[in-house]
Amino acid sequence: MATAKSSIVQRWQSLGGDRRQLLVRAVLVLAAASACVAVLPFRRAIRFGSIEPVRGRERWRAEECVWAVETASRYLPLRTMCIEKGLAVQRLLRRSGAVARLHYGARHDPQTGKLQAHVWVSLDGAILIGGEDAAGFAEVATYG
Repeated sequence: MATAKSSIVQRWQSLGGDRRQLLVRAVLVLAAASACVAVLPFRRAIRFGSIEPVRGRERWRAEECVWAVETASRYLPLRTMCIEKGLAVQRLLRRSGAVARLHYGARHDPQTGKLQAHVWVSLDGAILIGGEDAAGFAEVATYG
């Protein structure tokens, strides 16, 4: 156990100050997104990521935001499914001035017939997160 803990500490120490700041921000935003999804009706929870783009101090690139959210999701003891990750990435990017869009899709599972939902995020037409599972889902709505 000490080896795993020291490995995490070493990885943290190897990050530059900007990446540490972004990772901390991702932890906070991902936790807030998870709370929104857990306690708010869908229509209100989905607004968490759809803030107005802000051109300010925070200027993170799309790949950095995805890295930070994916990394944070591995260490948080929270439910972090596609919707929480999507909301977090969208919010981080919009805080950086980018017009990221969250896509909500649905399909019937071919084996069980049950309705399934999936969320992915795009920027300038390119899917950033959730794209590997988006095939086969019909887009129902776009936010942002």
